[in-house]
Amino acid sequence: IGVLVVGLVLFFAAGLHRILTFDALRTHRVDLAAWVAEHRLLAALLYVAAYAVLVAFSLPLAALATLLGGLLFDTVLGSALAVVGATIGAIAVFLAARSAFGNLLRARADSFLGRMEAGIRRDAFSYLLFLRLIPVFPFWLVNIAPAVFKVPVRTYAITTFLGIIPGTAVYCSVGAG
Repeated sequence: IGVLVVGLVLFFAAGLHRILTFDALRTHRVDLAAWVAEHRLLAALLYVAAYAVLVAFSLPLAALATLLGGLLFDTVLGSALAVVGATIGAIAVFLAARSAFGNLLRARADSFLGRMEAGIRRDAFSYLLFLRLIPVFPFWLVNIAPAVFKVPVRTYAITTFLGIIPGTAVYCSVGAG
C-alpha cells in the first residue's frame, strides 16, 4: 500500500499530471515517432513497462497512453502492447489488493460490492469478462474487487487480457488515425 501511495504522491508532486497531456503528445508527436522508428524494440518494451506502471499505480493516463500506442506503433501492434502492459499492471494491483489490504476491503464491502461478490461467486470467468467488455465500472475497481473475493489469478488474468482487447483496439485505432 505504501508503494502505491508513494508512487501517486510522486506522480503529482513531480507535476507529471501537467506534462503528460494531449497537448504535449501533439507537440512532440514527430519527435516521438522518429525515436520509435529508430529504436523500435526498446520503444515497445518501454511502452509496455510504462503502461504497466500507470495501471499498477492507477494513474489517470490510460486513455492517453492507449492513444499514444496507436499513434506510435499503429493499431494492431499498439493494441497488443497496450493490452500486455495493462494486463501486467492490473495483475500487480490485483496481487497487491489480495495480499496487502484485501481483508480490510472485504470487511468494509458495502452492498454494491456484495452484489458484485454474488456475481463473481456464480461464475467468476463470465462475470469478470463482462465487467471488462462493458466498462461500466472503473478499471481500478475491477482490478481490486476480484482480489478481495479471492478470484484465482489465472481467471483474473485471462478475463482481463481478453476483456480489454476491444476497447483498447478502438482507442489505438483513434490514436493511429
